[in-house]
Amino acid sequence: MSSIISREELRALPMIQQPTYPDQAALDRTIDALEALPPLVFAGECDDLRLKLAEVAEGRAFLLQGGDCAETFDAVTATNIKSKLLVQLSMAVVMTYAAQVPVVKVGRIAGQYAKPRSKDTETRGDVTLPAYRGDAINGFGFTPDDRAHDPQRLLRVYNASAATLNLVRAFVKGGFADLRGVHTWNAQFVRDSSVEAEYEELASEIDRALAFMVACGVHDDSLSTVDFYASHEALLLEYERALTRVDSRSQELYTCSGHMLWIGERTRQLDGAHVELLRRVQNPLGIKLGPTTTPEQAIELADRLDPDRVPGRITFITRMGAKKVRDVLPGVISGIEATGRKVAWVCDPMHGNTFEAANGYKTRSFTDVVDEVNGFFDVHEQLGTWPGGLHVELTGDDVTECVGGIFNLGEDDLANRYETVCDPRLNRNQSLELAFTVAKRLRSGRLGRVNPVQEFRAKEL
Repeated sequence: MSSIISREELRALPMIQQPTYPDQAALDRTIDALEALPPLVFAGECDDLRLKLAEVAEGRAFLLQGGDCAETFDAVTATNIKSKLLVQLSMAVVMTYAAQVPVVKVGRIAGQYAKPRSKDTETRGDVTLPAYRGDAINGFGFTPDDRAHDPQRLLRVYNASAATLNLVRAFVKGGFADLRGVHTWNAQFVRDSSVEAEYEELASEIDRALAFMVACGVHDDSLSTVDFYASHEALLLEYERALTRVDSRSQELYTCSGHMLWIGERTRQLDGAHVELLRRVQNPLGIKLGPTTTPEQAIELADRLDPDRVPGRITFITRMGAKKVRDVLPGVISGIEATGRKVAWVCDPMHGNTFEAANGYKTRSFTDVVDEVNGFFDVHEQLGTWPGGLHVELTGDDVTECVGGIFNLGEDDLANRYETVCDPRLNRNQSLELAFTVAKRLRSGRLGRVNPVQEFRAKEL
């Protein structure tokens, strides 16, 4: 059994992308308060997710992980939470039908309040202030007061996350997630847009399948409730350490800020504080891998974070970029496969495809996003491995942050509803379109393998 790392031990380790608080005593008071609060999630829930991710690694399930680039305190409303949840559940319906395996649903939610930044400061005209690092650290407004790093915000993160989780649990277990209701979003999407005929046919097939199940008398909870898990980047070390708890059943450590945590591309140093903190806990872990990743680096990270090779422990979230995924990913997958280790492979087609539009907006092209997804599937088909999931920044609102898609948003449209405080997200229609794109690849992949979930032998009478 690992022991909880002390504040002093943590602060002695190499720490990057962390807040710079001017008042250490104020930070310690905040950490004292966090340590006394109940867990946000429970160890048993984390174990359940890890078992489901083990199924993903074995090709028996598919992971859909999505949500905001960076959550904000102002967006913690019932309407916003409901719309994000609904778009992800709608995507999952299409993918489940296409893949004919369960889709594990994980949100970038209830904890994604901080972001790493490439620059420590931001300059506007003659004024230079600390960069906005997420509501967990400072404010978005461009004033000295807003941009000051304030440890009290960590308590607001906890409270906002608790409120979000409470509502999500009520939604997914209270009938909101009913398959027939959720699928109406997909049906409306294909009616209101000029989608490919194949997408229209897929939506019609799902309609007929749902009607068939109802006619057969299938009315159990599996049609009206779902399991939905919370994840975020484990960026803020003081916060994650303060919410680490000892499970009363096993005496093992869990970081109880979220079910699944991931380590970002910028913070996965083998000797760094992020790896040291997370190697001690039992949560399922994601590891972001960018285009400079070598097979040796991926193997070393997996060995450091999961020396016992626990099924479902490691998910590699690849963010190579559309232009590099087909060149870099095969070597990384082959390297891991050669060790005999089974991990979940998930595509993040967002972070490697960001660019600045001519009018100054940070954006992403839907075409590039789709190209990276297709590259991810191409590589797995060539290697005979399972393309285990999709990790995407999205919103249920009709924002204009990414160009392209069925409604052909252009750079001139970005100013209409550019609402993100950090990176551009797919809007509702782009998210659903991407779901149908993934579904198309999942259906084609089905033809080349025996589906272990659907194997059946009739009984001899």
